[in-house]
Amino acid sequence: MISLSGIKPTSTPHVGNHLGMILPAIALQDSYDCRYFIADYHAMTTVHDAARMREYSHGIAAYFLAFGLDPNKCIFYRQSDLPQVTELAWILSCMTNMGLLERAHAWKAAKDRGTAGEECHGLFAYPVLMAADILIHDSDIVPVGKDQVQHVEMTRDMAERFNYAFGEVFHLPEAKFNETLHTIPGLDGRKMSKSYGNTINLMYPVKTLKKQIMSIVTDSTPIDQPKDYENCNVYKLYKLFASPEQIAQMEENYRTPGFGYGHAKMALFNLLVEMTEKPRQIYEDYMNHPDTLEDVLRSGAQRASVKMNEVLNRARVAVGYKSIL
Repeated sequence: MISLSGIKPTSTPHVGNHLGMILPAIALQDSYDCRYFIADYHAMTTVHDAARMREYSHGIAAYFLAFGLDPNKCIFYRQSDLPQVTELAWILSCMTNMGLLERAHAWKAAKDRGTAGEECHGLFAYPVLMAADILIHDSDIVPVGKDQVQHVEMTRDMAERFNYAFGEVFHLPEAKFNETLHTIPGLDGRKMSKSYGNTINLMYPVKTLKKQIMSIVTDSTPIDQPKDYENCNVYKLYKLFASPEQIAQMEENYRTPGFGYGHAKMALFNLLVEMTEKPRQIYEDYMNHPDTLEDVLRSGAQRASVKMNEVLNRARVAVGYKSIL
């Protein structure tokens, strides 16, 4: 079965990306025919700087490789290296009603903010490009977070409409949603998000990482009183990474007078530094050797093009164009 996962290079991945998308996606490489892509076409809705686009794209690639993605077990590529997907997106867009796209969460949010008239066409057409990303691989499953399930449903709608008009061209994918994964809290307790400015970035310099962790919002319980760990942002983050034994000890610490939030933050910081020591070395080595990253992505693109050409040709022939790839 084919599994497809993509992530936009709009910044350095944060803990929410790490736990919510990156690690679960990498874990599938031993049991599925996995395809992973850096969604830099999608990133153009917000990233309008060439140097940053290259840096962020390399950063995503280095991050996945540092945390265990094996390019020999899967296909790992950069979206913009394969323009087949944009041709398929145009074909799909000509079969997709405006009403469907107007129901997309991102577009509805823009309308609610009153900024729809200021947004780019790319934001409005975002679901069509995402559908092309998924359909061009004959994907069986698409691992997504709760807020992305709608895009898979919209992809199925587009594929079914196309198939009804032109015959059975596209395979219908299913969303794979991790029911056990809870919302990752940010520094202020809200959902961790770049847009909230409340992220923790594991591959930031160690001093910067420490500064982020020490800024986690806590209550004002005095140090000489027990603390409520269940409602503490530091504990909630610590629990995501610690062993059962470490969690039990941390809970005991919170119940013990004299243990302060500063101690808890340092425990979280030390845990994350220890956990990321080897991945950080791998990440930094890749970032210092961009040609190596380019070789990995180039090889992945060549392998991805086989299925992409097959599916695109099916669509081209179905609508009356010549098979050209």
